[in-house]
Amino acid sequence: MFSIGDKIVYPMHGAGVIESIEEREILGDKRRYYVLHMPIGEMRVMIPISNVIDVGLRKVIDEDGVVRVLDILQEKDSPMSTNWNRRYRSNLEKIKSGNIYELAEVVRNLSLRDKEKGLSTGEKKMLDNARQILISELVLAKNSKEDKIKNLLEEYLA
Repeated sequence: MFSIGDKIVYPMHGAGVIESIEEREILGDKRRYYVLHMPIGEMRVMIPISNVIDVGLRKVIDEDGVVRVLDILQEKDSPMSTNWNRRYRSNLEKIKSGNIYELAEVVRNLSLRDKEKGLSTGEKKMLDNARQILISELVLAKNSKEDKIKNLLEEYLA
Protein backbone atom coordinates (compact mmCIF):
# COMPACT_ATOMS: atom_id res chain seq x y z
CA MET A 1 0.00 0.00 0.00
CA PHE A 2 2.79 2.46 0.95
CA SER A 3 6.50 2.47 0.15
CA ILE A 4 9.67 3.58 1.87
CA GLY A 5 9.93 7.37 1.61
CA ASP A 6 6.16 7.96 1.47
CA LYS A 7 4.87 10.81 3.60
CA ILE A 8 1.86 9.56 5.51
CA VAL A 9 -0.47 10.62 8.32
CA TYR A 10 -1.19 8.48 11.35
CA PRO A 11 -4.42 9.92 12.81
CA MET A 12 -4.16 11.18 16.41
CA HIS A 13 -0.34 11.07 16.12
CA GLY A 14 0.60 13.21 13.14
CA ALA A 15 2.54 12.92 9.92
CA GLY A 16 5.77 11.12 9.23
CA VAL A 17 7.90 9.45 6.60
CA ILE A 18 8.15 5.69 6.14
CA GLU A 19 11.82 4.96 6.73
CA SER A 20 11.64 1.18 6.47
CA ILE A 21 9.43 -1.88 6.32
CA GLU A 22 10.44 -4.54 8.82
CA GLU A 23 9.29 -7.95 9.91
CA ARG A 24 9.16 -8.46 13.66
CA GLU A 25 8.04 -11.22 15.93
CA ILE A 26 6.09 -9.98 18.92
CA LEU A 27 4.58 -12.48 21.36
CA GLY A 28 5.15 -15.27 18.85
CA ASP A 29 3.28 -13.43 16.10
CA LYS A 30 5.32 -12.46 13.00
CA ARG A 31 4.13 -9.31 11.31
CA ARG A 32 5.38 -6.74 8.83
CA TYR A 33 5.52 -3.15 10.04
CA TYR A 34 5.91 0.29 8.56
CA VAL A 35 8.56 2.12 10.57
CA LEU A 36 7.48 5.73 10.55
CA HIS A 37 9.82 8.59 11.43
CA MET A 38 7.86 11.48 12.94
CA PRO A 39 9.88 14.67 12.33
CA ILE A 40 8.16 16.59 15.11
CA GLY A 41 9.27 15.06 18.37
CA GLU A 42 11.81 12.86 16.58
CA MET A 43 9.79 9.71 17.31
CA ARG A 44 9.78 6.38 15.53
CA VAL A 45 6.48 4.53 15.34
CA MET A 46 5.88 0.98 14.14
CA ILE A 47 2.52 0.33 12.52
CA PRO A 48 1.48 -3.20 11.54
CA ILE A 49 0.84 -3.27 7.80
CA SER A 50 -2.23 -5.43 8.46
CA ASN A 51 -3.75 -2.57 10.53
CA VAL A 52 -3.29 0.21 7.96
CA ILE A 53 -6.98 0.46 7.07
CA ASP A 54 -8.15 0.13 10.69
CA VAL A 55 -5.93 2.98 11.93
CA GLY A 56 -6.71 5.18 8.91
CA LEU A 57 -3.24 5.79 7.49
CA ARG A 58 -3.31 8.08 4.47
CA LYS A 59 -0.91 10.08 2.31
CA VAL A 60 -0.01 13.64 3.27
CA ILE A 61 -2.04 16.30 1.44
CA ASP A 62 -0.76 17.99 -1.72
CA GLU A 63 -0.39 21.74 -2.41
CA ASP A 64 -4.11 22.11 -3.23
CA GLY A 65 -4.89 20.50 0.11
CA VAL A 66 -2.58 22.97 1.87
CA VAL A 67 -4.43 25.88 0.24
CA ARG A 68 -7.77 24.43 1.36
CA VAL A 69 -6.50 24.00 4.95
CA LEU A 70 -5.30 27.61 5.03
CA ASP A 71 -8.68 28.77 3.67
CA ILE A 72 -10.47 26.85 6.44
CA LEU A 73 -8.26 28.48 9.06
CA GLN A 74 -9.39 31.91 7.85
CA GLU A 75 -13.13 31.17 7.70
CA LYS A 76 -15.51 32.17 10.45
CA ASP A 77 -15.99 29.45 12.99
CA SER A 78 -18.76 26.95 12.46
CA PRO A 79 -21.46 26.72 15.11
CA MET A 80 -20.30 24.79 18.16
CA SER A 81 -22.34 23.46 21.01
CA THR A 82 -22.34 25.63 24.12
CA ASN A 83 -22.30 22.40 26.11
CA TRP A 84 -18.65 21.68 26.91
CA ASN A 85 -19.08 17.90 26.87
CA ARG A 86 -20.82 17.80 23.48
CA ARG A 87 -18.32 20.23 21.97
CA TYR A 88 -15.40 18.19 23.31
CA ARG A 89 -16.80 14.90 21.94
CA SER A 90 -17.54 16.47 18.55
CA ASN A 91 -14.02 17.89 18.29
CA LEU A 92 -12.46 14.60 19.41
CA GLU A 93 -14.36 12.72 16.69
CA LYS A 94 -13.08 15.19 14.09
CA ILE A 95 -9.50 14.70 15.26
CA LYS A 96 -9.85 10.90 15.33
CA SER A 97 -11.27 10.89 11.79
CA GLY A 98 -7.84 11.66 10.37
CA ASN A 99 -9.47 14.18 8.00
CA ILE A 100 -7.10 17.17 7.76
CA TYR A 101 -9.94 19.56 6.92
CA GLU A 102 -11.94 18.60 10.01
CA LEU A 103 -8.74 18.90 12.04
CA ALA A 104 -8.22 22.42 10.65
CA GLU A 105 -11.79 23.28 11.73
CA VAL A 106 -11.05 22.10 15.27
CA VAL A 107 -7.86 24.20 15.42
CA ARG A 108 -9.67 27.25 14.05
CA ASN A 109 -12.75 26.94 16.28
CA LEU A 110 -10.84 26.25 19.49
CA SER A 111 -8.34 29.03 18.73
CA LEU A 112 -11.16 31.52 18.21
CA ARG A 113 -12.97 30.34 21.33
CA ASP A 114 -9.74 30.62 23.33
CA LYS A 115 -9.33 34.26 22.26
CA GLU A 116 -12.98 35.13 22.95
CA LYS A 117 -13.90 33.19 26.08
CA GLY A 118 -10.93 31.06 27.05
CA LEU A 119 -10.80 27.28 27.10
CA SER A 120 -11.04 24.68 29.81
CA THR A 121 -7.91 22.70 30.61
CA GLY A 122 -9.21 19.75 28.57
CA GLU A 123 -9.93 21.89 25.54
CA LYS A 124 -6.55 23.65 25.80
CA LYS A 125 -4.86 20.25 25.75
CA MET A 126 -7.03 19.22 22.79
CA LEU A 127 -6.12 22.43 20.91
CA ASP A 128 -2.40 21.87 21.54
CA ASN A 129 -2.67 18.27 20.32
CA ALA A 130 -4.70 19.22 17.22
CA ARG A 131 -2.24 22.03 16.38
CA GLN A 132 0.70 19.62 16.67
CA ILE A 133 -0.96 17.10 14.34
CA LEU A 134 -1.83 19.85 11.84
CA ILE A 135 1.67 21.33 11.97
CA SER A 136 3.28 17.93 11.44
CA GLU A 137 1.32 17.39 8.24
CA LEU A 138 1.88 20.90 6.92
CA VAL A 139 5.63 20.60 7.59
CA LEU A 140 5.78 17.54 5.30
CA ALA A 141 3.24 18.83 2.76
CA LYS A 142 5.11 22.12 2.28
CA ASN A 143 8.57 20.62 2.81
CA SER A 144 9.15 23.28 5.42
CA LYS A 145 10.44 23.77 8.97
CA GLU A 146 8.28 23.52 12.08
CA ASP A 147 8.91 27.16 13.10
CA LYS A 148 7.86 28.46 9.69
CA ILE A 149 4.61 26.48 9.80
CA LYS A 150 3.87 27.63 13.37
CA ASN A 151 4.29 31.25 12.24
CA LEU A 152 2.11 30.62 9.19
CA LEU A 153 -0.63 29.18 11.42
CA GLU A 154 -0.49 32.18 13.74
CA GLU A 155 -0.76 34.49 10.76
CA TYR A 156 -3.83 32.69 9.37
CA LEU A 157 -5.52 32.39 12.77
CA ALA A 158 -4.97 36.09 13.65
